[in-house]
Amino acid sequence: MERALKHKFTVGSNVYFTASNVSRPAATGTYEVIRLLPTEGDDCQYRIKSSSEAFERVAKESQLALT
Repeated sequence: MERALKHKFTVGSNVYFTASNVSRPAATGTYEVIRLLPTEGDDCQYRIKSSSEAFERVAKESQLALT
């Protein structure tokens, strides 16, 4: 039986995003969690937004830390 992963952060949390060197370039910094997304593999995902950007990003939990 598979164990469901639980999101570590909640909507409205301020998190520090560290961009992955493998994926597309992204601005490292402070973001707000906008929405919880389904897990991908063994990592929870989030939709995050920076106050300095006009768009939202998708980030894996392993790329985030509490500010």
